[in-house]
Amino acid sequence: MSHVLLPVFALVRRADLAEVIGSALAAKAAGAGARVIAERLGRPGETVRGWLRRFASRAEWIRRFFTVVLVDAGVDPAGSGPARTLFADAVSAVVGAWWSVAARWPRVGEVSPWLVACAVSGGILLAPSWAAETINTSRL
Repeated sequence: MSHVLLPVFALVRRADLAEVIGSALAAKAAGAGARVIAERLGRPGETVRGWLRRFASRAEWIRRFFTVVLVDAGVDPAGSGPARTLFADAVSAVVGAWWSVAARWPRVGEVSPWLVACAVSGGILLAPSWAAETINTSRL
């Protein structure tokens, strides 16, 4: 067995940078469709649909996980109100967690929310292995 260290800007089993994938997720949360997102990013439609499907399939888990990060890291945490969709709620939780982390450690605010999400998830935000059973869920 071999081990590979991933840089913080990479997600496991994904060729694109976390920021590219994150921009696709944010666009979907704002209401854009996969085809439009793929065209904007210059990525194949099936690749973008795969990102969106994987994120959507665990949106509730992601929302809960990053809400815990938001509360744990926040100096004076305040979550956002409910979004239009569960997908958008999950994206909002990722961004909210970034705000909380950046408020506590200002230099972190110099990187994108998606780099923080990548680091917090250990690079497995969209990996098949990231599920409730693989992370300590005692606080969720």
